[in-house]
Amino acid sequence: MKARIHVMLKNGVLDPQGEAVHHALGSMGFDGVQGVRQGKVIELDLDDSATEAQVGEMCEKLLANTVIESYQIEMI
Repeated sequence: MKARIHVMLKNGVLDPQGEAVHHALGSMGFDGVQGVRQGKVIELDLDDSATEAQVGEMCEKLLANTVIESYQIEMI
């Protein structure tokens, strides 16, 4: 079993990497992009006994900074 965790900065938190990508895309002629938010994807290989609640605990304790980041768990 796998878990895929999508971690993104919360709305209202400045995203300098996203702004840099947005600026670079505009410089390359991609004018239709109105905004960019950059995040990360973490994929865990788990044994069959793992639960989504356990993955959530991993996110809360280590994988996401819940003060400024939100996360979404996808069990696959």
